[in-house]
Amino acid sequence: MTPLDAVRPALARFRTTPAPRGEGRTRHNFAVLAAAATEDLDAARLAEAHLDATTILHELGGPAPSPGSCWGVWAAESGPDALVEKGGRLTGRKPFCSGAAGPCTHALVTVEGRRLFAIDLADAGITVHAGEWQALGMRGSAAATVDLDDVPATEIGAPGAYLERPGFWHGAIAVAAAWFGGAVGVAAPLRKACRQGRLDDHGLAHLGAVDADLAAARSLLLDAAAALDGPGHEENARRRALRVRAVVEAAVDSALTRTGRALGPAPVARDADHARRVADLEVYVRQSHAERDLATLGALAGDDTDPLS
Repeated sequence: MTPLDAVRPALARFRTTPAPRGEGRTRHNFAVLAAAATEDLDAARLAEAHLDATTILHELGGPAPSPGSCWGVWAAESGPDALVEKGGRLTGRKPFCSGAAGPCTHALVTVEGRRLFAIDLADAGITVHAGEWQALGMRGSAAATVDLDDVPATEIGAPGAYLERPGFWHGAIAVAAAWFGGAVGVAAPLRKACRQGRLDDHGLAHLGAVDADLAAARSLLLDAAAALDGPGHEENARRRALRVRAVVEAAVDSALTRTGRALGPAPVARDADHARRVADLEVYVRQSHAERDLATLGALAGDDTDPLS
């Protein structure tokens, strides 16, 4: 099975191309990402990027992805080797390009952090360095370094539009939906042990805490999906996204830590699928900016006085 074969079922379940957020599809799209991540975080990561790319193209007036294509969004910068644009062609280096070695056929790439360009990975001048990823987690969507040498590119939207649109923060919540699905998958052996009567009181307490944390994360994701599909979804977009990501990240930490503490080393030592999910999720959730995001959320939360807001 090729990487594209692995991600294709998740892409097909979106059912619309593009599949824009804020137009009645958000809950469905989040559910697709979460379900995919429960089984395969690599496939979910690639599907999330494709959904983000199709939505960005839709929001910024770009072309719709062609049937059968798979898009990445490569926004990391590489310092002195960063991409530069001259005459509609790109030269430079992009780090952390998920799917560059497969299955991506196209990508949206940032230039100077504020301009966005679409490239076709079949064009000449693109070199993928796929051997740099040393982590055990997320190997199937391993983030390669990509060198571009005079590669033709199409600018998407005006400079700054990629970051300034509310959809930037809506996409950040879609990532959290995939994290959530990964946490559900990681906690599955703990629920199985409960059904089989193998948990003592300490194990049951761990499962109770995980269940509560996942329920909180699920509720906030569903609330966010409803908000994004309703009127005024542009309001408080940043704060909404940071709240959701913080709660989901806490649920991820709970699932990883408490499943391990309750069941010991056996699942990660004897169950290859579970061990892979744990390794994948530990890497994937580090897309969070941790305390930096919490500090930003804190700065936005100082005026909140309504306990039910």
